Amino acid sequence: MLNATQMNPVDGQIQVASALTFTLGILVLFLGKSLNRHVRLLRDFTIPEPVSGGLFVALVIAVLHGVFGLDFNFGMRARDLLLVYFFTTVGINASFADLRRGGRSLLVLLALTILLMLAQNSLGLALARAIGLPPAAGLLAGTVSLIGGHGTTIAWAPRFAAEAGVTNAMELGIAAATFGLILASATGGPVAQFLIRRHRLAAKAPQAPGRPASVQPAPSDDRGTPAPGERVPTMCADDVLGAVLAINICIILGSILQELIRDRGLFLPLFVPCLIVGILLSNLLPQRIGGVRLRWPSRTPAIDLIAEISLGAFLAMSLMTIKFWTLVDLAGPLLVILIAQFSLALLLNLFLVFPLLGGGYDAAVMAAGFMGFTLGSTPTAMANMTAVTQTFGPSPKAFIVLPLVSAFFIDLLNAMMIPYFLHQLG
Repeated sequence: MLNATQMNPVDGQIQVASALTFTLGILVLFLGKSLNRHVRLLRDFTIPEPVSGGLFVALVIAVLHGVFGLDFNFGMRARDLLLVYFFTTVGINASFADLRRGGRSLLVLLALTILLMLAQNSLGLALARAIGLPPAAGLLAGTVSLIGGHGTTIAWAPRFAAEAGVTNAMELGIAAATFGLILASATGGPVAQFLIRRHRLAAKAPQAPGRPASVQPAPSDDRGTPAPGERVPTMCADDVLGAVLAINICIILGSILQELIRDRGLFLPLFVPCLIVGILLSNLLPQRIGGVRLRWPSRTPAIDLIAEISLGAFLAMSLMTIKFWTLVDLAGPLLVILIAQFSLALLLNLFLVFPLLGGGYDAAVMAAGFMGFTLGSTPTAMANMTAVTQTFGPSPKAFIVLPLVSAFFIDLLNAMMIPYFLHQLG
């Protein structure tokens, strides 16, 4: 048990075990909640709570490194498992009916995201050539690190080093993913807030008293105050235990699916097949087997609770472990590309995504999510939208459409797009 929690100094560095990193992540999440309660600026700009706490701790660690030379290496196995847990809950909560309800918005957002992906890679390649970097380095600062995030970067960096000759591919990719995550976390909420106030938008009115509750409950990250007369769902230990069992079943089957896909030459991060398995089981399992009713936990309070905890702790741990001092040497030319990528995403968001999604409140919430996953990650997108809806009101449609695009379609497309662009460099 000691080995799971202790901090060991190794070669001048402090190695923090995974279990202790997880514990610190929970504390950082509580810190973020406290900061958002007491710092009005964070609330005014709808900064997600794990972002507030995570970046604050990362800055403190940077000061400790600069003054005392301390360097922490955090074990991230628990964080990676939280990511898989979160996406599995997204899959379990999804339904084929969501695809129909997403309708035009789903297709529009998917098309615009594909357009941005092509533009991100093309812009990265062009700017890398213009400022004297290897073209493959520009590709690393495209969909590999931005839409792909740290996981995709770590998976693809060795291939960039081997095939494209970018010897520091891992450092470049991680730096780009880190910058992108910070930009995504800090700008999604303000973009939505700007659109909401500029166009005087508001969430739809709550359900009238006395009317029955909706057949389709709100997604896990869209928590608002229950309408008058609406029944507040409850849960017990068996509900949570059943939810954990369902998630673990999806993860086991997702791991098998990942291996089958890998054997056919396509690599997908583990959370993608787990998401797929969650969707399939939630939609294809019969309600009864041999007269026994199945209690599959789709859209239950227990799944929602696990999703909220997983998302918050994952982001807190991701941000608190950022080593700002490692980004300094790469900040010059890389920053030029990333500022251009940020400007591209922002302009596309304001002038295409928001108006083409209808220009209403749901579109503004999805704009916050769009900044999140096109520069950072789907968890960042979900956190951005959660922060917005906690301030301005619920948006069930946004929490149906955006995860289907960002957590399902886009990772599949990115897995095919990256080798295509890499092949073009050869």
